Amino acid sequence: MCGIFGTIAKKGSNYKSNDLKIILKDLALYSESRGKDSSGLALLNIREKNINVIKGNIRIKDLLKTDIASKNIINTFDDNNLKDNTTLAFGHARLVTDGSQLKEFNNQPVIKDDIVLIHNGIIVNVNELWDKHSDLQREFQIDTEIINTLFNKNLSSATSINQLVDSTLNELKGTYSIASYFGQFNAMLLATNNGSLYYVTDHKTFLFFASEEYYYKRLKKSESFQSIAGNYPVMQLDISDRLWIDLSDFSIKNLKEEQIAIDKSHPIKITKHLVENKSHRMEMVIDPATFINRHAESHLFNSLEYNVEAIRQLKRCTKCVLPETFPFIKFDEKGVCNYCNNYKKKEYPSTLDALQKLVEPYRKTNGKQDCIVPFSGGRDSTYALHLIKEELNLNPITLTYDWGMVTDLARRNIARACGELGVENILVSADINWKRENIRKNVEAWLKNPHLGMIPLFMAGDKYFFYYTDRLKKQTGIDLNIWGINHLENTDFKVGFAGLPPKFDKEHIYSISALNQLKLFGFVGQNLLKSPGYINQSMIDSVGSFFVRYLSPKKDYYHLFDYYKWDENEINNLLFNKYGWETAIDTDSTWRIGDGTASFYNYIYYTVAGFSEIDTFRSNQIREGMLDRETAIKLVEKENMPRYETLRWYLEIIGVDFKTAISIVNKIQKLYPVK
Repeated sequence: MCGIFGTIAKKGSNYKSNDLKIILKDLALYSESRGKDSSGLALLNIREKNINVIKGNIRIKDLLKTDIASKNIINTFDDNNLKDNTTLAFGHARLVTDGSQLKEFNNQPVIKDDIVLIHNGIIVNVNELWDKHSDLQREFQIDTEIINTLFNKNLSSATSINQLVDSTLNELKGTYSIASYFGQFNAMLLATNNGSLYYVTDHKTFLFFASEEYYYKRLKKSESFQSIAGNYPVMQLDISDRLWIDLSDFSIKNLKEEQIAIDKSHPIKITKHLVENKSHRMEMVIDPATFINRHAESHLFNSLEYNVEAIRQLKRCTKCVLPETFPFIKFDEKGVCNYCNNYKKKEYPSTLDALQKLVEPYRKTNGKQDCIVPFSGGRDSTYALHLIKEELNLNPITLTYDWGMVTDLARRNIARACGELGVENILVSADINWKRENIRKNVEAWLKNPHLGMIPLFMAGDKYFFYYTDRLKKQTGIDLNIWGINHLENTDFKVGFAGLPPKFDKEHIYSISALNQLKLFGFVGQNLLKSPGYINQSMIDSVGSFFVRYLSPKKDYYHLFDYYKWDENEINNLLFNKYGWETAIDTDSTWRIGDGTASFYNYIYYTVAGFSEIDTFRSNQIREGMLDRETAIKLVEKENMPRYETLRWYLEIIGVDFKTAISIVNKIQKLYPVK
């Protein structure tokens, strides 16, 4: 989920100090695309038998500018030091998943037991491991700590480096790509269980590593990189390989192929230098399960409305469950709505043979990745990834765009699937503070002049998934991308409240005609004038999201569920039984639990209009013959109950007062009578 990087150069290798500094800084800056919440550097000074660790709640590009980082980089790559000592510099650009970035020990590199370690990924069984090893003391919140601690524990009984590494890493579940410096061995370990680690080396004098292959394509434009590594191939570390780099003689050994004896003869001192970013003091991650307690916050919990009795009185379609408050709804003489009458049931094949034939020209036989899977961590994209890897036998790479509303639960589920399947996950992290500020500004503007048609602005920031998928295609040379988008999630009512009538024959759920695009622009423009608070920095985000979702060309892509029948029970069984999927604290449903915005906008729709996207989803299931109406009515009542913990998380994380926001929503004129 983060970016890791590093450079190693053998003593006396005659490389220019400036070239090594440029390569290190370039790798650091490229890695920032994977995490901007905090960062850290570790620089080895063998002369002084010391490793300097500089870290803080600051993005890597700003950390590099600090005096302490500049000083230590200069000292590390000093010409005399390069001549007499092997140099090691490595670092981390962090997307916070667990462990507050405001507490220095949670930021990476993580230091414990003479081990300095950087980790990209999430260890999903971290709590179970601490319980299992009850003799060990947990000091930090971050999951990475367990790796250091297990290494140290297993060292007492290991008879070789191979046994030490295997006994530690084999206990981990989830995803990990690690670079770990062992002071007592003066050695570096590189290992991954999903392939998110690439390196270049001549096996004699240098080794550079980073999280993504594309970084090296950019580095090749650099004269500094060309002068050292331009003639050497970029290699992806295989999930079965574990590289052990002895810095004393610069020997690089694969633990899969060679046994290495334990030789603890290199005591090292670790010096920490802390850098603080005082301008951003908000937590990046809040765990609803531990931070929020509806019983202790009864005054907030009780402010939520659930007008189920009044909503039960609404006239509904006699076939589906859509109510009379649904935009542009009409009922025929039998009480069936126009959405049902115009619905075209999909015909699904019983196998993936049709899609198999379509993707065959894209398949690569050289072991290279041949398919991009946009991966939100939701149930549909997880199931799609499973079928693509296990049934279509493609070699996928997943892309996750984290715009600040991907929940930590979703991130853990991403780690579960990618770790189990051994699939690389490319994560693009937005400037999350900026994105959340945009959401806050739009929510506050909306609260001053609420209109159901303007709610989609809350989610504008996530539409860049389309842009980054296209960008990754260009970076990797992989044309094929397969999406887990599900047509049952069609939510025309969102633009319906903006005055756009439904288009029943559209090709995809995000398709919109040119005329409706103009109408939508006009509607938004009118509301901007009514609530000038919308005119803020987020407009760039909103306009950009409209373009990439509706106007940008889309090539070489398929929707898996156009070729394979979506089955909720089949999907849920696989998620729980094979991947140990985690669900949310406040709902039994597996839908929308990885999206932090859904609980808020669905609360608004249900409270004001008497339905939400849950009603449209269950109605589409009825039309497909997947669900009977009686069961659907029970489900929408249950699933439309306010999700307090996630609602509270959402408003807290964007900086909007819960009580104020809910009070305003509750006072909006309902579209149905309430006694």
